[in-house]
Amino acid sequence: MVDKLDFIRHELADMRATKSYINIRTMDSPAAGWMVVDGKKVLNFCTNNYLGLANHPKLKQRAKEAIEKWGVGPAAVRTIAGTQALHLEFERRMAEFKGVGASMLVQSGFCANQAAIPALVGRDRATGEQDVIFSDRLNHASIIDGARLSGAKIMVYEHCDAESLEAVIQENLPNYRRGLMITDGVFSMDGDMAPLDKLYAVAERYGVMTMVDDAHGEGVLGNGRGIVAHFHLHGKFDVEIGTLSKAFGVMGGVIAGKQEIVEYVRQKARPNLFSSALTPADTAACLAAVDLLEESSDLVDKLWQNTEYFKSEMEKLGFDTGHSQTPIVPIIIGEVPKAKEFSARLFEEGLFAMALGFPTVPVGTARIRVMNTAAHTQEDLDRGLAIFAKVGRELGVIA
Repeated sequence: MVDKLDFIRHELADMRATKSYINIRTMDSPAAGWMVVDGKKVLNFCTNNYLGLANHPKLKQRAKEAIEKWGVGPAAVRTIAGTQALHLEFERRMAEFKGVGASMLVQSGFCANQAAIPALVGRDRATGEQDVIFSDRLNHASIIDGARLSGAKIMVYEHCDAESLEAVIQENLPNYRRGLMITDGVFSMDGDMAPLDKLYAVAERYGVMTMVDDAHGEGVLGNGRGIVAHFHLHGKFDVEIGTLSKAFGVMGGVIAGKQEIVEYVRQKARPNLFSSALTPADTAACLAAVDLLEESSDLVDKLWQNTEYFKSEMEKLGFDTGHSQTPIVPIIIGEVPKAKEFSARLFEEGLFAMALGFPTVPVGTARIRVMNTAAHTQEDLDRGLAIFAKVGRELGVIA
């Protein structure tokens, strides 16, 4: 008899043999500057908790209050009986915060791309007409999956290259019904920013819709309002995708932009039609995060002070930090085994920062990815720098 699961056993064995198997560490404490990981207290440079809000007392208090008032879950999809007044309040506040016509709250940033992209482009079943997506070569997996789900033709332009985008549009747009340009705002592996102003100018020239996934830019760029604010494109960019699980420290996703686009996506998006609404606790905590960002820029300012200090000191030590323009700082090591060894030694010394290699990043560019946050003190940063210096010299990464 054929063993129908034999392929799984072989692939798992191969993953372990090639050291590509992911060993998942266990967090034994809330996300913060210091965490208990696998039972050990370590300096945390690994989470996306940019502003230190994941364990903020104001967010926790608002979440508790929401549970008392609204319960633990809405028990329905948004379009049947799951839209609570709390959801509408958040959507109104987020639209005001970002300076757009409207916003729509969904379950996650990943869901937001799966909701928005297939709603806006695809293939007409009656006529066979097809749309086209112009996608940055290094776009996030959620964009790629959303684009594939849409049924639209996917055309790739070179990374952050407006001239390449224009050439691809000129060659292909006439063959399709309509076009959509999609880019990440901040690219999570290298920490570089999309040249949004240049990409927008090209797309507008040819009547192509524009969409940016601002997962790593919200709460970080544009005084916390994101990459569209950074480039002064309020109300011009058609769609902004947001993630509330990073700088906002909670959970959820946002589709924001022009009023008619958000209204249209709300009617069409499958995650909105077929998946339960975000919990009251999450929604209330996200509202508290908006309050904090509107009240003061202190956390954003601290994040950038920490980033600039850490990055400059790492470069002085001789580390290759790539082309980062944001709090994401890649420490380029080279090959995967050495990067994993580096990460393991950091952990032994009391610092938590994971190694990333192919296929997440190109072959030969395996790295330790440092995520700076406002939760770190000057003493934390200096301790982290000392540990990096020790391990870097020990493994021959720096002199």
